[in-house]
Amino acid sequence: MTASLLYPSQCYLGEGPLWHAERQSCFWVDVENKKFYEYKWLKKTVECRSIDYRVSLIVQDKNDQLVLGLQGGIARYNLASETFSWLTDVEKDLPNHRSNDGKVDSKGRLWLGTLQMDFIEGAGSLYCVDENLVLSKKKDKCTIANGLAWSPDNTRLYFIDSPTHKIQCFLFDESTGNIVFEKDVIHIPKEMGDPDGMAIDEEGMLWVAQWGGFGVYRWNPHDGKLLSVLKLPVPNVSSCAFAGENLDHLIITTARQDLNEEELKKYPQSGDLFYAKLSVKGMRMNKCAF
Repeated sequence: MTASLLYPSQCYLGEGPLWHAERQSCFWVDVENKKFYEYKWLKKTVECRSIDYRVSLIVQDKNDQLVLGLQGGIARYNLASETFSWLTDVEKDLPNHRSNDGKVDSKGRLWLGTLQMDFIEGAGSLYCVDENLVLSKKKDKCTIANGLAWSPDNTRLYFIDSPTHKIQCFLFDESTGNIVFEKDVIHIPKEMGDPDGMAIDEEGMLWVAQWGGFGVYRWNPHDGKLLSVLKLPVPNVSSCAFAGENLDHLIITTARQDLNEEELKKYPQSGDLFYAKLSVKGMRMNKCAF
């Protein structure tokens, strides 16, 4: 399988793809350039919005507006009025930290990871923000807290701390949001790149964007086996999300970060948004309860 170009965004660090079914749009961010994009799926038009913070993730709130993960916390962005409102702080007292990847669980809680921007080992954490905007730390000593996904039956949480080259599995209590480490379910060889963002399909298989790995890899978390590879013409593949009316397309963000001038000439589409039509459908994304 090979992915195709959807939009030449040329992001320095493309991340955080989201399918917004109500708007028939896909969103994604350019972290370091402090902006996010909206691609209208049917019209094939793009709008780019700039903000004053590094932005790493986008999810929907209960009213179908946006919640953004930022350097220092989370905020709401109203698409109708183009207004921005701060919701709560996350490591705002740590100026060299920022949010990274994040997802919403079945009860509307936002889970988001953090990192230290020099990638100091163990400096990041995984947090959960509940419907009352109460912040709780779920896991510490992370380095690059990254991809998240829940099993289709919501009994397991899969989590990536990129430098470990593992996907961890936690027992997940859907009613309370409590997690208990169960086991490492996937070990990714270093020559395949670093695991970054991920999505889960309706069969419970994990689609993992692999930084330096030229693709998105489909893994079986039950036996740890690699099932297939969706190839891209760029090395630094950062995240992915299911999109389209039937959730049978995968949208994929990439980055120019960590590439020198010679590598950028060799891989000129680095930083662009890609997509692929798949034979399997994804899981619908949850919305924040706040």
